[in-house]
Amino acid sequence: MNVLVINAGSSSLKYQLFEMVTESILAKGVCERIGTGTKGHLKHTPVSNGKPAYESEIDLPTHAEAVSAVIEKLTCEEYGVIESLEEINAIGHRIVHGGRRFSESVLIDEKVVEAIEACVHLAPLHVPANIIGVDACTKAMPGVPQVAVFDTAFHHTMPDYAYVYPIPYKYYEENHIRRYGFHGTSHRYVAAKAIDLLGGRAEGTRIITCHLGNGSSLAAVKNGVCVDTTMGVSPLEGVPMGTRSGTVDPTLIELLSNIEGNLTIDETLEILNKKSGVLGVSGVSSDFRDLEIAKEQGNKRAELALDIFCYNVAKFIGSYLGIMGGCDAIVFTAGIGENGPNTRRGISRFLNGLGVFIDEDLNEGIYGEFMEITGRHSKARMFVIPTNEELVIARDTQNIVAPIDFD
Repeated sequence: MNVLVINAGSSSLKYQLFEMVTESILAKGVCERIGTGTKGHLKHTPVSNGKPAYESEIDLPTHAEAVSAVIEKLTCEEYGVIESLEEINAIGHRIVHGGRRFSESVLIDEKVVEAIEACVHLAPLHVPANIIGVDACTKAMPGVPQVAVFDTAFHHTMPDYAYVYPIPYKYYEENHIRRYGFHGTSHRYVAAKAIDLLGGRAEGTRIITCHLGNGSSLAAVKNGVCVDTTMGVSPLEGVPMGTRSGTVDPTLIELLSNIEGNLTIDETLEILNKKSGVLGVSGVSSDFRDLEIAKEQGNKRAELALDIFCYNVAKFIGSYLGIMGGCDAIVFTAGIGENGPNTRRGISRFLNGLGVFIDEDLNEGIYGEFMEITGRHSKARMFVIPTNEELVIARDTQNIVAPIDFD
């Protein structure tokens, strides 16, 4: 069975084609600058058959043209990995927000699309693009089953006291305003890997998963299910990120608006979403690699930005240690978590007083690969586990479309 995984953004479309018997990637790529009024860009990489990669500027006025370009490259003689569309058995979509309705992945039909559309107000920048991706695939590959895999689903196991905001309760009842959390497929994947490393039995385990990238979130996973997470009704809440402020005093919205001359709420949120985080503090970059270089060159604001990030991640880890009554494992994953030894070290040093240590020597050599970096006498095991959200989507898609009978 071949599953095409689609991750549609507002102006981009990432894809991977999986062969599910071996769970191997046949091809992957990305379409960028879709509908921006400029030339689009397609990068396509065959993985399974040694054919050359393709990269070029092409016209991508809408996501429909992007899907058509992906299909053409997957099936063409020079760059393709399959002979025809008939070899794509199912399509799995990353859907950023499932609201209160979706606590697990589902087969997409008209009613599901309508329910996803009802979540647009909860993630107005992401959900419309996800729906466009579904619609484009429906038109290009009619009859091919499609599955929605929700970023928010993994966090639906949180207790109400963890997800209900202390604001008038009617907003939860009538408008579904609550903490939802994001990066759920990533947290789910690495938590399961950590459970395997702890003996394979979820019951009794206490794991903290740290998805650290340009967008970052943590999750407290007890007995294999999420009991708390740092992001909220939107991805803005939680730890500071590349350009997002993370959790701040809500009064800042009024203060920043007044300082900048009566900005609208949307304009002020633009500052908190796209001009804050480590970029806002450092004035250098949202890329942690650039900040490391700037720090080495003596840039104190870059150093401060990195310290703020590490401190806040450690602060949430400390709180999760408290609510779970301890911790068996802490997992670092995603771009920074997998490739940032200095960041991992910076976070762990704030945790030494809680008896949590990394092995400094093991930590230094880890870039994008699995490794246990537990330090001597540490009360919690420390892992670097590369995430694989696309594989989670592919597996869910197969399980829903063509479940395997092991009897």
